[in-house]
Amino acid sequence: MAIKVFKPTINSRRNMSVTDFSVLSKVAPEKSLLAPLNKKSGRNSYGRITVRHRGGGNRRKYRIIDFKRQKFDVEGTVKTLEYDPNRSAFIALIEYTDGDKAYIIAPEGIKVGDKVTAGENADIKPGNALPLTAIPVGTFIHNVELYPGRGAQLARSAGNMAQLMAKENGLALLRLPSGELRNVPESCMATIGQVGNVDHENVKIGKAGRKRNMGWRPTVRGSVMNPNDHPHGGGEGKTSIGRPGPCTPWGKPALGLKTRKKKKASNKLIVRRRDGRAIK
Repeated sequence: MAIKVFKPTINSRRNMSVTDFSVLSKVAPEKSLLAPLNKKSGRNSYGRITVRHRGGGNRRKYRIIDFKRQKFDVEGTVKTLEYDPNRSAFIALIEYTDGDKAYIIAPEGIKVGDKVTAGENADIKPGNALPLTAIPVGTFIHNVELYPGRGAQLARSAGNMAQLMAKENGLALLRLPSGELRNVPESCMATIGQVGNVDHENVKIGKAGRKRNMGWRPTVRGSVMNPNDHPHGGGEGKTSIGRPGPCTPWGKPALGLKTRKKKKASNKLIVRRRDGRAIK
């Protein structure tokens, strides 16, 4: 899929691009697979802001995606390819031979009319979901489960894919999109191929208003605040941080502080971190 660029008729158009949605079907979403999605604007149940820079944005409905793919040995046909405002990837509407419908993440290269199945006996082709035991070593996969039956959690964003590197002792070794090498149980499900909409990473937002439509509010640098608002604030003109390192608004170290728990149970499953080091 291509990226559409604009003539610089105004300043914000000069560096703006959008995805060319020509591969998508011009249809409304399947009503039975929609759910309401209320705005939180970064507030918790007490109404206090717990995540900054969130709020506003276009009204959305949630598309119920089948991340589990537990409809084994039932053939499904791709009816439509659709846009999903809740994720970077496109989604595909699947209609099964028994009449059920479901949305799945659309893999790269899938087209309307293609057939997909799930289960141990499925072919190794994009869109088919199999347990890792039935997938050959070296295959590129996406929508990978971390725990059997919980549903896919890894490699779900546009253009992402993991690679199956090895299988032994009931564990499958994966190379994740970040470069991390990690084991997951062999009985976990995964989908063959790469997630579609690969050009998503090349889209330039172009102007602040387009980011506001996505539900993001402005970020203010701490260095331009007053000292009572931020540890970096105050001072005459442009001033250095004045501390050993950058801080959050609450005085905690920022940028590079490790927050992973030392005794986290999954440490033993991570062979190599994304920075190339082994977890101690």
